[in-house]
Amino acid sequence: MRTPLAVALLLACAAAALGIEARRYEPELAMIKRVYVEPLGGGQGSDQMRDMIIAALQRSGLFTITEDKDRADATLRGSSADKVYNEEHDTSDSIGVNANTGASSSTKNYESGVSSSKSGGLGVTQRESSHIQERRHEASASLRLVDCEGDVIWSTTQESPGAKFHGAMADVADRIVRQLIEDMRKAKAEKAGQ
Repeated sequence: MRTPLAVALLLACAAAALGIEARRYEPELAMIKRVYVEPLGGGQGSDQMRDMIIAALQRSGLFTITEDKDRADATLRGSSADKVYNEEHDTSDSIGVNANTGASSSTKNYESGVSSSKSGGLGVTQRESSHIQERRHEASASLRLVDCEGDVIWSTTQESPGAKFHGAMADVADRIVRQLIEDMRKAKAEKAGQ
């Protein structure tokens, strides 16, 4: 019967042989206290995304945000994109049925005249079309937290079409911070277990 330690050792050796590295939440992440957020790349809207990320980090109470890069324990850098566009949908339905029949006959002589006629008809037509134009707003950001030596200690990519009470950019900023809080919590638990 194998002990749990032996099984863990076998799995670790197998993973090392295959080149698989278990993802760990680096203890360095648990030690970050002061963060500098660099201007984000990505063009129009990236300054606003940076401001929203800074605001979300401030609300979390997790870090002290500094504008002095030299005083920071780590730097948050990356890029963001903010797209606003119109999406159009056109639909058209049509039903049409048409039928006609007719017959006529006539006989005439000097004393009497006989005439008969039959006719019929049926027609149904319906046409429906619609044009819907929807304004869409999507935002995304890919960020990494880099320590003073230039090593990446955390990264994430988040995207959103917006949320019930937020715009797309605010939702992305909140998702980034929620992910960072979760990973920070795991890093602190791992550090405490060492």
